[in-house]
Amino acid sequence: MKFVRRVSLFLVMSILLLGTGGYAALKAEQFFYPNRYQDKERSNQIEQQKEPETEILHEQVIEAAVEKVPVVTADTTYLIEEINLIDGSIQEKQEEVPVKYIGLDRESLIKELESYDRNPPLRELELGFETIELTAFSKDRVVICKYYKEETPKGYYLMVEDHFIVVYEEDKQHLHMNTDILLDDLNDSLKAEIIQGKYIENDEALYHFLESYSS
Repeated sequence: MKFVRRVSLFLVMSILLLGTGGYAALKAEQFFYPNRYQDKERSNQIEQQKEPETEILHEQVIEAAVEKVPVVTADTTYLIEEINLIDGSIQEKQEEVPVKYIGLDRESLIKELESYDRNPPLRELELGFETIELTAFSKDRVVICKYYKEETPKGYYLMVEDHFIVVYEEDKQHLHMNTDILLDDLNDSLKAEIIQGKYIENDEALYHFLESYSS
């Protein structure tokens, strides 16, 4: 029994000495190489700071990836701007979104408008349609410009110069043409109108007058 106790005591003393020596060695290393442990601590702190940032960036990438591409919906404000290329006037109006445009993204809508531009309806051609383009696009608002080049019918004025009927442009400043029609050859009612300046609505009406009264 005494032998066993001595062996146990010896082992305990050895373990205590080994632990004390190891602790002393560690303290000595920390004393002589302080930067080594400071750098490790700083590295650990930096890594801990980076982890939340990395998670935030990862979440942002995921959100961006799942974000839907804007498309036209039935609730999208649909505006049409009609631009007259002759006088530069612009008329804006809001319409219901055409059913065939609902669900289209920007690129798909542009393709639809290009098809419309190549094959415009007859009613558009009669209005002087030239081209169409998309000028604004979002899920909330779409703006489409239509360009027209329709000349407004010109009017004329019949007036008198040297007893003959002359035709002036609508502004009464520019001579459009001379005629061989004498004022005295017309009835009194028509004479009075022309002396005051008789307005002729368009080319067709002017042609009809000249055909009726020219010699």
